[in-house]
Amino acid sequence: MFKIKFVEKNNMNNFKFIALHHLEFHYLNDFSEQDLSKQDIIKMTVDKCPGFPCRITLEDAEVGEEVFLLNYNHQSANSPYKASGPIFIRKHQMTKDYQVNVVPKMFLHRLLSLRAYDENGMIRFSDVFKGNILKDKIEETFNDKNVVYLHIHNAKPGCFNCVVVKV
Repeated sequence: MFKIKFVEKNNMNNFKFIALHHLEFHYLNDFSEQDLSKQDIIKMTVDKCPGFPCRITLEDAEVGEEVFLLNYNHQSANSPYKASGPIFIRKHQMTKDYQVNVVPKMFLHRLLSLRAYDENGMIRFSDVFKGNILKDKIEETFNDKNVVYLHIHNAKPGCFNCVVVKV
């Protein structure tokens, strides 16, 4: 007979997913279609799931929900990698806070792009892979001591999802 010894992994690369804050987009809920149109924002009704990943909940919107499609400045660092792009925001939702080392479910079934940035907003590493290995990729990428934060994008459309930080 043998004994199995369970050793708790001492993870030096703890991380946390950071969703966009709902207050940044709260005004959208009260805008008319005309007000939205003036700012190049489209209100849509979700017709398939998955397909409309919300950046304040990091969850796929359900069929029948209303979402806003808008351009968002997701990389505002003063570097050549400054960037913006389209995102979905679910109507009347609050920011979801994720625990340390928890990967939101919506990432597991997508083809993802990971971009690792240093303190100057310069890309140190990038990769494309299936979401089911995202946790391992995050931990591996944070092995580089110069990497300060990550951006997760949907690889095919290239849309920004969220920031991941070391904790």
